[in-house]
Amino acid sequence: MSEQLTTRVPGTPGHEVITNTQLSLDVHKLVVRAPLVAAGRQPGQFVIVRLGDGAERIPLTIADSNADDGSIVLVIQAVGKSTNDLVALSPGDRIHDIAGPLGRPSDLVAEGTVVCVAGGVGAAVMFPIAQGLADLGADIITVLGARTADSVVYADEFTALGKLIVCTDDGTAGRKGFVTDALADVLDERSANVVYAAGPVAMMSAVAETTQPHDVRTIVSLNPIMVDGTGMCGGCRVTVDGKMRFSCVDGPEFDAHGVDFDELADRLGTYRHLERQATTHTCRSAG
Repeated sequence: MSEQLTTRVPGTPGHEVITNTQLSLDVHKLVVRAPLVAAGRQPGQFVIVRLGDGAERIPLTIADSNADDGSIVLVIQAVGKSTNDLVALSPGDRIHDIAGPLGRPSDLVAEGTVVCVAGGVGAAVMFPIAQGLADLGADIITVLGARTADSVVYADEFTALGKLIVCTDDGTAGRKGFVTDALADVLDERSANVVYAAGPVAMMSAVAETTQPHDVRTIVSLNPIMVDGTGMCGGCRVTVDGKMRFSCVDGPEFDAHGVDFDELADRLGTYRHLERQATTHTCRSAG
């Protein structure tokens, strides 16, 4: 496992937000100063972010980094109180803690054709993987899914790396339908060496079902509940090939054909009622 660090800019509290760009209705891209993370991160790794004292610890993929200026890119979907607080930050605001880089780097298989499948904000998880594959000379096809044209993110970035197929639920951008429909067409047309997938659990499960008959190695980046990111809390445990694994230290990437997706989906709903209560309390307080 890579070295784990909590980094701060010398002489100042926390990590400065450099820019905050809105990518879609509920997705923001934050460029944040975290020099030690920027210097050491590899594709597939993540950080644990804590906005302030007493705040929730949130795992976020390192979507990109710049070692020269010591910055990292965090792409955040506002779905609850903590993520709404983060996307509300302005340039000059600070994040109290950023711990990382955490997790095992991606297993980059660059031989032959590689298909990268991303759904929604999973595009930010997939981009550094695709970028790493491109640097190794892989022939990349990306299948990028979203609900509508307005919710498509990172399309330009993936286009720069290879062929891009966009799918939207309502057909307002690209082809109408699921990413698995487009993936099936790709696999029928040409031989793929490996498929990477990141996004909602149901989507990753469907990708695994789609690639199984083709006997194509499939790697998924999992997003279970996570607290400390070091394997101590046990919150991120998943079952892979019948054995318990910790996503934070054994992953976050696993062989899709061995993952118990039903268990993962069930565990993700464990604290949903508390998340709703926190959001409701915030709204009432603001009023």
